[in-house]
Amino acid sequence: MTEPATTPRMLHTMLRTKNLNASLDFYTGLLGMKVLRRTEVPAGEYTLVFVGYGDEADHTVIELTYNWGKDDGYDLGTAFGHLAIGVPDVAAMCEHVRAGGGRVVREAGPVKHGTTIIAFIEDPDGYKIELIERKH
Repeated sequence: MTEPATTPRMLHTMLRTKNLNASLDFYTGLLGMKVLRRTEVPAGEYTLVFVGYGDEADHTVIELTYNWGKDDGYDLGTAFGHLAIGVPDVAAMCEHVRAGGGRVVREAGPVKHGTTIIAFIEDPDGYKIELIERKH
């Protein structure tokens, strides 16, 4: 088997959104991500917005896909689990999300049968995001 020329790495995760502005407010306003690029595709009737904590060359990012006129949402299915974000203080982030109108679906506390502090929040489309306490 031939080795790849470069080490593979995760580039992005695509999430479909029914309300692009609400999703952007959530990911940039509440979670502190930056809009990295935006592409409008009139012929395909969709908009792509890439958000993240750092440049795509070095960081994994989220691709928010809005299909024009699909405001009634999507079936999230049962196979998708969640995204995970490391934060220095999970409880403080939960309070920040709640104060900004976001939804906390599992309060900060140790993971079952462990000591790592986690919580779960939901974005405006119902995608779950695990917050994991990472002090460094």
